[in-house]
Amino acid sequence: MTRFALTIEFDGTPFFGLQRQDNGPSVQQSLEEAAFRVTGENVRLHSAGRTDTGVHALAMRSHMDIEKDIEPFRLMEALNAQVRPDPIAVTHCGVVPDDWHARFSCTGRSYVYRIANRRAPLTLERNRLWQVPQDLDHEAMDRAAKALVGLHDFTTFRSVQCQSQSPVKTLDRLDVERDGEEVRIHAAARSFLHHQVRSVVGCLALVGMGRWREEQLAEALEAKDRQALGLNAPPHGLYFVAATYPDEA
Repeated sequence: MTRFALTIEFDGTPFFGLQRQDNGPSVQQSLEEAAFRVTGENVRLHSAGRTDTGVHALAMRSHMDIEKDIEPFRLMEALNAQVRPDPIAVTHCGVVPDDWHARFSCTGRSYVYRIANRRAPLTLERNRLWQVPQDLDHEAMDRAAKALVGLHDFTTFRSVQCQSQSPVKTLDRLDVERDGEEVRIHAAARSFLHHQVRSVVGCLALVGMGRWREEQLAEALEAKDRQALGLNAPPHGLYFVAATYPDEA
């Protein structure tokens, strides 16, 4: 049995998330079925994180255990051929030790949320960004964001369906930048709560629109109450960017 580590890119638009679902297609299901066609084995894909319906990934880290004698490059090529026409690509494949685990060995995860700050409808990047037509003050958003960096109780920014045992998380990075019409929010932490990034982005957008004072983000955090949440951003602007591991530091 060989453990293969995969780096996966996908467009989340047609999927009900990364993890297998009973009610619709998933990235995990597509790759596991592709692996079966390649190897004849019922393999399971384990990943560094979960994504909701419509969320994308630039470099999700995953692994699968395979008995078939196959080189990593051949496995990558075969998976990419068999997964078509689903918008999924394995961009890297390598052999890792048996005790390496895509989820449990991971020491850091990062996301970027992309906002199209323009009035004209999106065409080429429809379902890739959240369109906000009102002018956004990204500098005010960035200042407000700093109140959430560090160790906090993120109950306000946690989905009621979140299965994490504790709402306390350490947010290592939360930065807001603008590139022309696009506003990007970068977030990094060891782990995140369900909907945490989207909830934070929604409230930051309210700050950027001038509907919230900068201080209100910190006040919402301190409330430790989901009712204090101002807005939950839609999933299609969110991208899983990277997972980090001790041996890759």
